[in-house]
Amino acid sequence: MPSSIRSFLAFDIENDTVLNRLATAQKYLIQTRADVKLVKPQNIHITVRFLGNIKPAMVEKIFREMKEVHFFPFNVQIKGLGAFPNPSYPRIVWAGITEGADQLKSVFSHLEPRLRDLGFTPDSKGFSPHLTIARVRSGRNRQQLSRFIGENSSFEFGSVNAKCLRLKKSELTPRGPVYSNLKEFCPQQ
Repeated sequence: MPSSIRSFLAFDIENDTVLNRLATAQKYLIQTRADVKLVKPQNIHITVRFLGNIKPAMVEKIFREMKEVHFFPFNVQIKGLGAFPNPSYPRIVWAGITEGADQLKSVFSHLEPRLRDLGFTPDSKGFSPHLTIARVRSGRNRQQLSRFIGENSSFEFGSVNAKCLRLKKSELTPRGPVYSNLKEFCPQQ
């Protein structure tokens, strides 16, 4: 077993229609000729908390805390494109979340103190519900990319049901990250 596991907590996007619409938006991102690295559609998810490298012994402790977060499956509406730090200087291109954002924030705020009790440092960026769909590698054709993001700030991707909070493992490979589930918590309604 590895000495550390790169990990994060997330909700997966388990809706092919939504994933296809996100992939279509990614094709248009490429057409701007901006220098972007796309997130593979099967890797697109809603990160609740990046944990970094953890010891294998932490998996069960984190899972125990996941099961203490009270939520019921909820709808997440994915709408619009945006960028971090901002659309004029995009480094991360994301799809936004309208409906369900409050529930996601609630899951994060219930998890955060529990993770601190396990020794994790507070997330310095806080929590902003989104789905990362691309990373910008350079400033090439940034204006075209910014214009495309602005023109699609209200694009409807559809909705998904957030029903299982998952502790995921991220293996970095030359072809990009490979994600797998370590644990999942799926409360019943």
